[in-house]
Amino acid sequence: MAEENQDGQEKTEEPTQRRLQKAAEEGRILTSKEVMVFTTLAAGLVLFMGLSPFVASGLDAWGSLFRIDSGFNLDTLGLVKVRYAFWLVILATLVVGMPLIVVIILTQAAVGGLNFAAQAMNFKGNRIDPIAGLKRIFSVKGLVELAKSVLKVGLLFGIGALVIYHQLPQLVFLSSSSLSQGVNRAAQAFPFLVGGLLIALLVIAAIDYAWQKHTHTQSLRMTLKEVKDESKQTEGSPEVRAKIRRMQYQQAQESSRQREALGNVGDATTVVTNPTHFAVALKYAAGQEGAPVVLAMGRGQMAMQIIERAKEARVRTLRIPMLARALYFTSEIGGEITEGLYNAVAVVLAYVFRLDSGETMDMPELTLPPELRFDEYGNLEAGEG
Repeated sequence: MAEENQDGQEKTEEPTQRRLQKAAEEGRILTSKEVMVFTTLAAGLVLFMGLSPFVASGLDAWGSLFRIDSGFNLDTLGLVKVRYAFWLVILATLVVGMPLIVVIILTQAAVGGLNFAAQAMNFKGNRIDPIAGLKRIFSVKGLVELAKSVLKVGLLFGIGALVIYHQLPQLVFLSSSSLSQGVNRAAQAFPFLVGGLLIALLVIAAIDYAWQKHTHTQSLRMTLKEVKDESKQTEGSPEVRAKIRRMQYQQAQESSRQREALGNVGDATTVVTNPTHFAVALKYAAGQEGAPVVLAMGRGQMAMQIIERAKEARVRTLRIPMLARALYFTSEIGGEITEGLYNAVAVVLAYVFRLDSGETMDMPELTLPPELRFDEYGNLEAGEG
């Protein structure tokens, strides 16, 4: 049966990527203490078997540091021996501890990945709430943990007792053996004891891993409403997403038309520029019917490409920012210019025709209607009527 949330809705949906990321930030990743115990004990057994030839001699040498012989000088030699013994303990701890730490890290990486979550270190009042603690103890998870602990203790105690009973004839002589002999006999019995415990821990670890994975997945599952709410938060409502897609489609279509229109720049009569923000290529032949036509237009990088094409085709380029903006915001590629710009464009074309005929003259002043004076964002310029 699927888990339910506080609203009574079943959590039937798989967790989204955002839910998984949020859980990781809170420190809620898959882990298994029993798998950790198993791999650590197994690594310890391998390490012990590898170091066993050196354990007896090492302990004997370490114990000799504390023997008091005749002529023993407590002030000098004694302090040297104590210091030497201390560093031997540190070295032995590092030799044994570092590989086990590496095993623990690799185990967690294999089980649920490595993750450092600062939020998991924050103080939470419910952790010390006795009522919440009782609820956790008597919850399904708490009862499963209790059953698992009882099973683990029973298995380990039974297998340990069985191995010790089997090795009892050798262990009774430990009290009368020397240190090296005792270590050797213990080393012979140790693999049997730990091996038996490992078999029990392997079974427990497998059960615990399956349970932890199940509970972790269930805790992250979501209701259909939660999935929809999260989708709205990240992507907006369906209406907003549809509007965004329409705008993206229109922008893509506009960009496509602008790129196709670049090939027509060479046929233009003139190109009016901002000069870097906008560029509009106009075509008009003397005596043609209708208004001048916009062959190509663009802003930013597209404007630079239009200007570059105009230079290559030896099309005259004029820097008239106000007119360039007005043409860009009121025209369409392939369409005629708006009626309000007829006079200004007529002045520009007459100027171009005179220059092409060899005359030398300054650019005449242009006047645009107030409703066609735009800034670079397409807004009417402030202060204009």
